[in-house]
Amino acid sequence: MQDKDLDDLFAAARDVPVVSDGVMARVLADAQLHQPRAMVVPAQGPTQGPSQSQSQSQSQSQTLWRRILAAIGGGPALAGLSAAALAGVWIGFAQPGQVSDLLLVGNTTTETLDVFPAFDDFVIEG
Repeated sequence: MQDKDLDDLFAAARDVPVVSDGVMARVLADAQLHQPRAMVVPAQGPTQGPSQSQSQSQSQSQTLWRRILAAIGGGPALAGLSAAALAGVWIGFAQPGQVSDLLLVGNTTTETLDVFPAFDDFVIEG
């Protein structure tokens, strides 16, 4: 391939067809329809009596949980987060063997590091 051939390819790549304003406006309008919208919460008027205040506090707690669930990412994200938390608890409780045991490497010595001090470390003076 010669330099002239390469220049011709670059020139062809620079000749990008121009999209008309009408097509661009329709594409942007369609894209705007697919954008997420903010959830509108209707304002509640003043309450009267204890039964209405209890129902209002229950509805506020429900909307709080719904907002927390929405912030996490919805039901599927909550399920994944729960599964990861349970897997972490299970792995932490089961205390799997050393990595060398898992890799089937024999007769290797490993050093251990105590990340969390024991109670004895706090009572020793000096």
